[in-house]
Amino acid sequence: MDQIIRVSISEASRLFGISQQTVRRAIADKELVYVVVRNRYKINFESLVRWSQKKTSVRNKLERRGIGQFVGRWKIKNTLYSPNPRVLDKGIDKERKMG
Repeated sequence: MDQIIRVSISEASRLFGISQQTVRRAIADKELVYVVVRNRYKINFESLVRWSQKKTSVRNKLERRGIGQFVGRWKIKNTLYSPNPRVLDKGIDKERKMG
């Protein structure tokens, strides 16, 4: 069973390098999937990623000011801990067949 990840408006704005107002606008426009927990929006992270990739300005901010600016530093340099490319290819093939 897949685990659903939800983030708050402030977490979403920090992760994606966008303003909280931008996130609130997307909620108001029904572009994001969310639930309300104790009077606070909790946004489905998967819908947030999909939405961010559809919007060019958000995608660019993600890469410049959001979490995307750190991706280059996360690359695994020690092959001992790198995923086996054959295993990754099988996972991608499996996803393509399912999706």
